Amino acid sequence: MDEELHESEDQRIIPMTSITSRSGEEVVNDVYFYTDQIVNIAFIGFPKRGNWVLVDAGLPNAAAEIKVAAAKRFGENSKPSAIILTHGHFDHVGGLIDLIKEWDVPVYAHKLELPYLTGEKSYPEPDATVEGGLLAKVSGVYPNEPINVGEAIKALPDDNSVPGLDGWKWIHTPGHSPGHVSFYREDDATLISGDAFITVRQDSLYNVLMQTSEVNGPPRYLTTDWQAAKNSVEKLAHLKIDIVIPGHGYVMEGDELRTGLDKLAAEFDQLAVPDYGRYVDH
Repeated sequence: MDEELHESEDQRIIPMTSITSRSGEEVVNDVYFYTDQIVNIAFIGFPKRGNWVLVDAGLPNAAAEIKVAAAKRFGENSKPSAIILTHGHFDHVGGLIDLIKEWDVPVYAHKLELPYLTGEKSYPEPDATVEGGLLAKVSGVYPNEPINVGEAIKALPDDNSVPGLDGWKWIHTPGHSPGHVSFYREDDATLISGDAFITVRQDSLYNVLMQTSEVNGPPRYLTTDWQAAKNSVEKLAHLKIDIVIPGHGYVMEGDELRTGLDKLAAEFDQLAVPDYGRYVDH
């Protein structure tokens, strides 16, 4: 299988970090999140016992620190029963190939995301012309070429269940990418939103560095369908959510989350959609 696996042809180190990089926190007793530079990874499962699942795989070359975090949480030589992906952008699959080679576990993503994970199709180029801060302006350097995870990749089940995670379901939340999904557990109203909405202004250098918390729409420079992105935020806003682990930004909960998400859904065109850019439909 290793012969089929390959990294993105334009994989590169992203020289950006935040004050929360290389730190993690238990959100509820079986959900732990870890920040790799500017992107979050989730570990779902009780520490030191039982099955666990990894959600997303960080920036390029993240595998080593993901394995260290996993060993601290679950014990030496432990491996997940599966890796599940919110989507396949470079900052969410950076360590994936190395982790598959090490762990030999299945990887699940939405069926519309599979072409970007099997080397068949590249994502649209990041939009460096979009309205936004410095990180939007330099987004042209971000990789968009696909990886190929070979036979490891599987489509998420059509019944919205999540392999290896009882009580969780996946929700199709496209816009940022065609097959973007979020993961939701109704019992304790916990959401892993991926990049459907995030809790930091991702195009702002200062806000990303300092992890300034506020509910925001998806990263502007890689979102290609703003109407779908709006529909996805509205879909999530209709759920009962007490706590969110976003793809970018700090965990948010309670009234701050509820108020921010309701406002984003109600005023999405004004708050999230940029005034101009390659993928903005005027």
